[in-house]
Amino acid sequence: MSNLIKPKNYTALLDMRQTEQGIKLIKEFFQQNISTELKLRRVTAPLFVLKGLGINDDLNGVERAVTFPIKDLGDAKAEVVHSLAKWKRLTLAEYEIEPDYGIYTDMNAIRADEELDNLHSLYVDQWDWEAVITREQRTLAFLQDVVRRIYSAILRTEYLTCETYPQIKPFLPREIHFIHSEDLLQLYPDKTPKEREDAICKKYGAVFVIGIGGKLSDGKKHDGRAPDYDDWTTVAENGKAGLNGDILIWYPVLERSFELSSMGIRVDKESLLKQLKIEGKEDREKLYFHQQLLNGKLPLSIGGGIGQSRLCMIMLHKAHIGEIQASIWPEEMRQECEQMGMSLI
Repeated sequence: MSNLIKPKNYTALLDMRQTEQGIKLIKEFFQQNISTELKLRRVTAPLFVLKGLGINDDLNGVERAVTFPIKDLGDAKAEVVHSLAKWKRLTLAEYEIEPDYGIYTDMNAIRADEELDNLHSLYVDQWDWEAVITREQRTLAFLQDVVRRIYSAILRTEYLTCETYPQIKPFLPREIHFIHSEDLLQLYPDKTPKEREDAICKKYGAVFVIGIGGKLSDGKKHDGRAPDYDDWTTVAENGKAGLNGDILIWYPVLERSFELSSMGIRVDKESLLKQLKIEGKEDREKLYFHQQLLNGKLPLSIGGGIGQSRLCMIMLHKAHIGEIQASIWPEEMRQECEQMGMSLI
């Protein structure tokens, strides 16, 4: 398979029984840590939402949601969620969450258009979280503080994993490095965005790339972002646009950068209108979610998603996400993985 990364001399450090035990350990520990660190309460989340309300995450704007008719609603269409970026903000308002507190949930999704490889599956599982903030907290400094707190929970989880399984050795650096996507472009002007991420992550080990969604000085985006949840146009204290970003680490098992989380301060009324105009999506202003935001019924917030299987994958030093989660893979990929010691569930 052309998309399959083939690590040299790969050997799984845990058998399948130990792997399942490790997954349980990591998920329970990290979930408790992140909820304490960010003052989040757990809520129950939907697997699907009604189509046409503007609640589903549009990701890069091209991925198709899995859709089905509901008989008892006159065959109204429902969509399996891509993520819960907008639903969470509606829930913050519904639960009347106070500033500095928030919610988290287990998000399960199906992304039928995903290109399958070691990191990408049809099945997505992540901790989706969202917290209420004040107008004064819509700053780059606040965003960076939250990133550091998330990263500290990741480090604690690595420590526990290595203590439980001594054959697993820690590799994450103590600190996470921050860089704006425009500065990353200037640093590596001849590389693609993915190559730039590889280079900066190999240098620092853990990186938060700031400002994803808007065009850079070369006229291209570092990566796509929907225009109606992350704020990627507001100019921060550093004079550059963007109050969002990705947590990336250098993963030695695959010798590449590895995204663990996409997150950011969410759009307010002004940045929503600006970003919808930039993307030519002004028609979304009429949708339910957008009307709630434009009419001042939703709180200001920060939020993101943290991959559950991805976190378990790096903690247990696995080479394929299929060693962590049950999904569907091309038979050719399964056979190749088996030959290389990657036993897909």
